[in-house]
Amino acid sequence: MQKKLWIAAIAGLFTLTACGDTLLEQGLMGAGAGAGTAMVLGGDPATGAMVGAAGNVACQNYLDVC
Repeated sequence: MQKKLWIAAIAGLFTLTACGDTLLEQGLMGAGAGAGTAMVLGGDPATGAMVGAAGNVACQNYLDVC
């Protein structure tokens, strides 16, 4: 069971770097991935959504390493 949770969490984190053509799309994709990952790991989905949205937007627009 624990292994399945980690696999789901890693898959969710990889989707944080999903593409999006607009800032809104990037934010929504990141929020969905973050909320889903938080639910799988037993965390707060709202916090996961905020972190996911911010992470995906930052990765796509401000960081050269993503």
